Amino acid sequence: MGTWQLLLVGLVMLLGLLGVVTPGVPGPLIVWAGVLWWSTAARTALSWAVLAGASGILLLNQAVIWLLPPRRRKGAGVTRRAFLVAGAAGIAGFFVVPLVGAVPGFLAGIYGVERQRLGGRGDAWASTRSVMRALGTSVLVELFACLLVVGAWIGAAVAG
Repeated sequence: MGTWQLLLVGLVMLLGLLGVVTPGVPGPLIVWAGVLWWSTAARTALSWAVLAGASGILLLNQAVIWLLPPRRRKGAGVTRRAFLVAGAAGIAGFFVVPLVGAVPGFLAGIYGVERQRLGGRGDAWASTRSVMRALGTSVLVELFACLLVVGAWIGAAVAG
């Protein structure tokens, strides 16, 4: 697989990651489609193993999200900007501190937006907690699963 194709697959996966925090966009499906595209082009045992692992992780992710309380964005007063910033911070955190950096990055992104919007530190923490209760947990679980898949793809693409 050529460098340009790898870059295009990476862009598709980045769009999928951004789709996780954008309402109405099927982020996990886009990430999975990127892995499928890469594995069918690479045709190696490692690429098929990554596709199988990605399928398993994303199916487990859907089961976990189904068990979580439903998302209630409008009732919590959550802005789209807050989730885009939190998603970007979670993605950056994942690559700065592999695996575990996604959670603090996501939380820091929500807190930063809420602190800027509300001004006070106590109000921002209270708002961050209510956002996480309303729908942040399900978005964070979905984002983390997609980041695991993208991380596996990056590791396999570098190794292969």
